[in-house]
Amino acid sequence: MKKAFKCLILIISVIMLSISSHATSVSWYCIRNKNHEQPKLDKTLSVVEKYDVFWVDKAHDDISDDDKVIYLTFDAGYENGNVEKIVDILNKHEVKGGFFVLDNILTKNHSLIEKMIDGSHTIANHTARHRDMSKINSKEEFKAELEALEKLFEKEYGRKMVKLYRPPEGRFTEENLKWASELGYKTVMWSFAYADWDNDRQMSCESAKNKILENLHNGEIMLLHPTSSTNAEIIEDLIVELKNKGFRFGSLEELCYNDLA
Repeated sequence: MKKAFKCLILIISVIMLSISSHATSVSWYCIRNKNHEQPKLDKTLSVVEKYDVFWVDKAHDDISDDDKVIYLTFDAGYENGNVEKIVDILNKHEVKGGFFVLDNILTKNHSLIEKMIDGSHTIANHTARHRDMSKINSKEEFKAELEALEKLFEKEYGRKMVKLYRPPEGRFTEENLKWASELGYKTVMWSFAYADWDNDRQMSCESAKNKILENLHNGEIMLLHPTSSTNAEIIEDLIVELKNKGFRFGSLEELCYNDLA
């Protein structure tokens, strides 16, 4: 009887540990290097390897390859004039970007979103209200947050939103990744970002460009905030310089669905 009781306690402990690990909140980050190599995945983040999560293009992992590709992605919750400047520059240079949006920008900036659509940019899901998704404890609530934005996009623009998702502030749990996958979503993180989100504390243009170029790597998924005045100022120079270095700009459809169109 004692042996059976001990086995039961062990089984319960394993189950509780599994539940706890699935519910543990994690913040995404990348360990930078200045050797132009892809960042290594820290072991605390290795859980993403079990799900449909993209954070770097592993098929393009060598800076010396003939085919060098970068994916420009933007987390766009609202417009302050800089988002449209960036979209205009991308369109001018025929560069596709991936925009992870919130409900606010969809409802208040129709002409801007139409400009993104006309430029063949990817418009993807950053949740409806920028909630901390790691605090959501049910699949139904998680689904509702993503579907709210999907339905809004379809209502306002008459088209379906691609099933690509980026959690606000990169915060997630293993359950979040599992639920996203079960809902047909691929989760897109990043392999480079810098402190560009605070409009009142912007890095100088020279410092920002240097930081971006020092950490450049093949297959990079670059996260920029398009409300940044610095990013709006440097984006054209960056595009020109990266093209001169032999990089092309890939789409998230290419990365996540092998769609080269």
